[in-house]
Parts: sequence; structure tokens; C-alpha cells
Amino acid sequence: MVEIPDSHPRKKSLLSRQKIVEGSSKGLLADSAMIAHGRGEAFDYLLGERTTESAREAIRESASRLREANRPVISVNGNTVLLAGKKALRLAAVLGCPIEVNLYYRTPERISGLLTLLEEQKLVVLGESGPERFEGNWGDSVRAVSLLGSSPDFRIEGLEGPRSHCTEEGIGAADSILVPLEDGDRCEALVNLGKEVIVIDLNPLSRSAKMATVTVVDEVSRAFEGILHELIANPNRVPTEWDNASALSSSLGEINKFLNK
Repeated sequence: MVEIPDSHPRKKSLLSRQKIVEGSSKGLLADSAMIAHGRGEAFDYLLGERTTESAREAIRESASRLREANRPVISVNGNTVLLAGKKALRLAAVLGCPIEVNLYYRTPERISGLLTLLEEQKLVVLGESGPERFEGNWGDSVRAVSLLGSSPDFRIEGLEGPRSHCTEEGIGAADSILVPLEDGDRCEALVNLGKEVIVIDLNPLSRSAKMATVTVVDEVSRAFEGILHELIANPNRVPTEWDNASALSSSLGEINKFLNK
């Protein structure tokens, strides 16, 4: 890869694209992964590539709900593992919850490859310092994060195809699921099972965004960082009577405000 100077205004975007390209060449992603990434990137442009105030409110709500959940789980797809796997691991370590790989285009090879990559990322996270003011042993918390998805033994009722297969230990038993991927049918099926679904989706018009309990309209790395910060900085915050439709309307309003500057 050509070295990108720090002064390049699109450096972060170009590095993210390269991660997707490399992951695809290794067989970790479906052929449509770059399309999904480009769609999200386009919406991020419209948001000004920043965490908006409405997104910050959703991040605060998400953190409070995940903290109060009895069995939270973070569900990830290939793009998420490649772009924000280490951040997902840090968040899981603080929450004390598992991470489950669940794919729309599921193959044993992709599941195995992504779990292997997460194991490698876990070693990196083990060598990092824990978040400031984190109470507990950081190494033990990271090692305790279960990585699931290789042996599905649970089926999401109301959903067809490979994406309906998950683990009972993870998504099957979860009461709150953080889902940084766009899959409206799966989101709807999980909500219909009585589960709280917190979606990270840059597209406020998607079915996932509309069907979720709480939608964070933000880039996945920024959202993970924001939720982690809230968990540590505001441990006593409690969930509100969240109006997700109103929050999505606010996100659209912020896009319109940015475009009319």
C-alpha cells in the first residue's frame, strides 16, 4: 500500500477502505462488503464525519441500557471486525460480555477467519492499557471475553437463511444486543423475540435504524469509543423513555443543517 501522509485530508477514510480491500482479498468478507462500506461512508460525509449531538444522546442511552442489561452481547460482521474489532473487544471487556460473529453471507471459512482475526486483535488489546478509571484487572477482563459464532446452536425465530443461525450462549440468551451492521429483517426478528436491539448505522433511513430499540447514527469506531467513554465516565446514568423515531428525525435534521451551512 502507498504510504499516506498525515496531512492528507482523507487519510482515515483511505486506510479504512484499504482494510476492507485486504480483508476481502483474504476471503474474510462477502463481495458486497465494499458496497456496504461505501454506502456508510457516503452518509458519514453528510454528517460531516463527526459525532453529532443526536448521536451523542443515542450513545449515552445505549451505554446506560447495556450497563443495566443482564446478558448483553456485541454482534459483529466482517466489516466491523476489520474496522473496529479492537474497539469492540475493549467495550466487551468493560461490559463483561461476549462477542458473536454473525454474518448475512455466512460460510464456515469466513466465520473461522474472522474469529481468528479477533483472537489476534485480543492479544493486541491485552498489551494495551485499560480505559482511564476502569476498575478491575484489565488483562483478566480482556481474557474473559468469549468469542462466539463457530458452533451455532440456536435459531432466530422468524428469520430464514444462514443469518438466522447463532449461538444460544450469545445472541440466543441475550436481553440486549449491540449490532453494528445493517440487516433490517434480523433486527426486526430480534425485537419481536423481546430483545433490546441497539444498532449502529450511519443510514438513519435504513430498516435497521427504524426497527431498532436505540439507533446510534455514527461511524462504528466513533460509536464504540463513545459508548466506552460513557460507561466509564457516567456509571450512574439510567435509561430513559427513549423515542427512537424522534432521534432519527433529529439525525436527519442535523444532516440537513450541515448541508445548508
